Amino acid sequence: AALATNVMSWQTAPAATELEQVTLDWLRRLVGLPEGFAGVIQETASTSTLVALLSARERASAGGFGREGAAAPDAARLVAYASAEAHSSVPKAARLAGFGEDRLRRVPVDARFALRAEALARMMHEDHDAGLVPACVVATAGTTNTTAVDPVAAIAELCARHGAWLHVDAAYAGTAAVCPELRWVLDGCARADSLVFNPHKWMLVNFDCSAYFVRDVEHLTRTFGTAPPYLRGAHDAEVVNYRDWGIPLGRRFRALKLWFVLRSYGAEGLRAHVRTTVAQGRRLAAMAAAEPGWRLVAPAELGLVCLRFQPEGVDDASADELNRRALAAVNAAGRYHLGGTILGGRQVIRVALGGRLTEARHVEGVWEELRNGVKGERGTGSRER
Repeated sequence: AALATNVMSWQTAPAATELEQVTLDWLRRLVGLPEGFAGVIQETASTSTLVALLSARERASAGGFGREGAAAPDAARLVAYASAEAHSSVPKAARLAGFGEDRLRRVPVDARFALRAEALARMMHEDHDAGLVPACVVATAGTTNTTAVDPVAAIAELCARHGAWLHVDAAYAGTAAVCPELRWVLDGCARADSLVFNPHKWMLVNFDCSAYFVRDVEHLTRTFGTAPPYLRGAHDAEVVNYRDWGIPLGRRFRALKLWFVLRSYGAEGLRAHVRTTVAQGRRLAAMAAAEPGWRLVAPAELGLVCLRFQPEGVDDASADELNRRALAAVNAAGRYHLGGTILGGRQVIRVALGGRLTEARHVEGVWEELRNGVKGERGTGSRER
């Protein structure tokens, strides 16, 4: 901001352009993505998903979806797919990219809230037989509601069979892959066409900084490239011009804050932060599992814990009210802020961890307030967040 750098072209910001290349490659290696992926910083995962769907549409519309000599299909025949638990940015991107929400298939999920690969296979097969073209699948590695991880490896097989673009939305959970023992969150992603995760979520980078990785850079720049005479530079053939890697022309120097975080914490510092968050989530999950009337609604494998209070003999509607009351009581007290959601038609409390300053005492404090909240009592924790 102080330098007013515009990272649209190498010529306008050579140092900023090259620092973005360096930091994104550090990030790629840190989370275990293979060589061949190139990265660019977008504003948000919503933007990245839109970029992916536009790329998928352009590839399919050009007939370049894996079938030798295939004729280019009418864009109205293109179909996209995503889990019923996919982020709201996916239907928005489908609409903006020209698929239309009526051509976005929402795939059912299993008991863990992850996409059912056999349901996706059936839907893609039925669409193909109906003369439609499966053009893109958005898999989610860490859903917003529960951090469920879709079976990306199985989805990649289906995409290869149909020539569909595979985009992986790992906006929150992708950061977990900095830890070797948590790298399973990106299993199968080596076969993706594109992947996004947000260092501004769990990796301690301030908003906004969304890392978008793509395998086919030439296709990305064909889709988004622009070169009027007033933008051309003497070195365009030899350098990266990030104006051609996404939607905006002008771009801020986002790589600088990512560089600061990576240099300040290092790989081990970031791993320690992630491991602390995971341990805190498991601690909260264990306390809830041991308390009569409380249950985990989804596996708590990362930093998000989904809870519901429903003691024996209490019907679903009454339990919904108890959970809404507990959520409202904790938030009204002002010591902690929790989110809520609906899963399986029922009210659920979501405790999202991951803050740099969150300690064990905070986890214990929010649990005490939740327990008091379902009793209709005001929390008694300290005033500290």
